[in-house]
Amino acid sequence: MTSPQTCSELLVNLEPLLCPEIFIFERMSDESPPTLDREDLFALIRESEGITVIRAVAPEKEPQTESLQQFAKITLQVFSDLDAVGLTAAVARALTDINMCANVVAAALHDHIFVPYARRLEALECLQALSASAQAQSHNE
Repeated sequence: MTSPQTCSELLVNLEPLLCPEIFIFERMSDESPPTLDREDLFALIRESEGITVIRAVAPEKEPQTESLQQFAKITLQVFSDLDAVGLTAAVARALTDINMCANVVAAALHDHIFVPYARRLEALECLQALSASAQAQSHNE
């Protein structure tokens, strides 16, 4: 699979998909390796200060630590590779315009945007509008 070459093509084919789970980011020290269910694990990131784990929590279950911020994951279904230029910036700019934080995790095929869970539908609508705008502009060219 090859990704579209331009940011415009990526935006036209964005197809954001809201995942139903709640996601949390947890910090763990190197001394205490996480014991995680692989079904819930989305990412494990090693930093110099320790390990950050991004994992899903079923909506009917509360996270064990109430102080953890809850996020929704929106997967951009467009096939983008790690060499794609401008997609992250365009998505971040659109979400910044509605005063929303966005944490992007890029994988080999797709980008995943983590947004505050309480504002997930607003974020999805914003990304759908971004794609629709790119589609309209593409038709006008």
